Amino acid sequence: MTAINRKILSLAIPSILANITVPLVGMVDIAVAGHLDASSSGTASSAALIGGVAIGSMLFDLLYWNFGFLRIGTGGLTAQACGRGDMKECAGVFIRAAGIALACALVLVGLQRLFLEAAFLVVDCTPEVRALAVEYFSIRIWAAPATLCLMAFKGWFIGMQDGVSPMITDLVVNVMNAIVSIALALGFTAGRLHYDGMGFAGIAAGTVVAQYFGLLSAVLIMLARYRKRVFSGFRPASVYSSFKGGETRRFFSMNADLFIRSAGIIGIYIGFTMLSSRQGDLVLAGSAILMKIMMLFSYFTDGFAYAGEALCGRFIGEKDGTGLRQTVRMVFAWSMGIAVMFMLLYAVAGTPVLRMMTSDPDVISMCMDYMPWLLVMPLAGCAAFTWDGIYVGATASVSIRNAMVLALAGFFAVYLAGAGLLGVQAVQDWLADAGRSSSHGLSPEVSWRGHAVLHILLAAYFIHLVVRTVYLSMRYRKDVLSRVPGL
Repeated sequence: MTAINRKILSLAIPSILANITVPLVGMVDIAVAGHLDASSSGTASSAALIGGVAIGSMLFDLLYWNFGFLRIGTGGLTAQACGRGDMKECAGVFIRAAGIALACALVLVGLQRLFLEAAFLVVDCTPEVRALAVEYFSIRIWAAPATLCLMAFKGWFIGMQDGVSPMITDLVVNVMNAIVSIALALGFTAGRLHYDGMGFAGIAAGTVVAQYFGLLSAVLIMLARYRKRVFSGFRPASVYSSFKGGETRRFFSMNADLFIRSAGIIGIYIGFTMLSSRQGDLVLAGSAILMKIMMLFSYFTDGFAYAGEALCGRFIGEKDGTGLRQTVRMVFAWSMGIAVMFMLLYAVAGTPVLRMMTSDPDVISMCMDYMPWLLVMPLAGCAAFTWDGIYVGATASVSIRNAMVLALAGFFAVYLAGAGLLGVQAVQDWLADAGRSSSHGLSPEVSWRGHAVLHILLAAYFIHLVVRTVYLSMRYRKDVLSRVPGL
C-alpha cells in the first residue's frame, strides 16, 4: 500500500467507524417513534409519531446546517495552518470557531419560540404531527451550545490531521443518544429499578444528554493531546487577539460563502420534507425513512471526504503539488468503491432494512415502490461529497457556494416541471390506472398524486447531486490545483 493510501485510511477509517453510528442513531429515533404506538398508551398513530420526529429533526437541520461553517471552515483553515507548521494560528482558528459557536447557541436558545412560530408559517403538516414536532424541538433546543461547539471541535481535529479524536467524540454522542433515548422513551427494568419511560419526549431528551457527554469528551481530549503542543502559549488575552487581523477577516469571508452553501442544502432538504408532508402523514413517514436509508452511503463517503479535506489542506499549506494530486486521485478511487458497494447493498438488502425502520405495513408497502432510486443515488452522491471535502481543504469556498446555488435551482426546476406534468388530467388518469395494477398493495389512504410527487422529489434530489458533481469537476484545476504554485 502506498504512503498516500495509508494517510488517507488513517484519517478515513476512524471517521467511518464513527459515522456508522450516525444512521443507526437516526434509525433508532425513528424506530422508537414507530413502535411507541404499540408500547404506550398514547393515541398518536405510528405514522404521526415518525412524522413528528421527521419534522422536529428537519427544524434542527434548518437551524444547524446554517452553522455548518463551524466545522467546514474550521477544518480547511486549520489544515492549511497545520501544513505551514503555524501552531499559533491553529489555536487562533479554534478560539474563533468556539467563541462564535457559543454566541450563536445562546441566540438560538433565546429565539426558540420566535423560530418555531416562523417555521410553521411555511411547514405544512397535520396538527397531530405539528404538536409532536413542537414537543421534540422544545426539549432538544437546550443541546444547542454543545452541538455547535462540537462542530468546531470536529473541524479542528480533522484539520490537525487527527481522525481518532472526532471518532471518539462522535461515538460518545451517538452511542449515548441511542442508549439514553431508548431508555427515556420506552423505559427499562434493571433489577428492582423500574422506569416507565417518558414516551415521545424521551427521544429528544436522550439527544440533549448525549450532546453534553460528547462535548465533555472533546474538551478532555483537547486538554490531553493538544494543551502543550498547540495551546502552551495561550493566555486570556489570546482570546481577544484571535478576533483581530487579516485571518479573522478571511475566516468570516470564507464562512459567508459556506453559510450560503448551507442555506442551499437546507432549501433542498426542507423542500423535500415539506413537499412530502403536504401529501399526508404516510407519505411523510415514507420519505423520512427513504432519506435515512438513501443517505447511508454518505457516512462512509464522508470519511474519505474528511481525509481529502485534511490532506489537501495540509499539502496546500506545504506547497506540495505531488501530494495534492495523489490525494485527490486516491480519495476518488476509494469513494467510487464505496458507491459500487452500496449500490449492491441496496439491491440485495433494501427490503430488510425497511422492516428494521418500521413495523407499519402501510409505510413499508409504500416505500417498496421507491427502492430503484436507491440504486442510482450513490454514484452522484459519493462524487459530490468527495469534491466538497477537497474544495474545503483548498478553502475554495466561492466554488462550493456557486455549486450549491446551481444545485438548488436544479432541484426546484425538476420539481416544478414534474408538478406541472401532474396538473395534466391525462397524466393523472394514467397514474390512477397504473395504481390499480400495482402488485405492492399500496395504501388507499395515499393518493396516486402523492406517490407521483415523491418520485418527482427523488428525481430532483438526484439532479441536484449531479449538478454539484459536474460543476466542481469543471472548476478543479482553477480552484484547487492553482493553490499550489506551478500546478
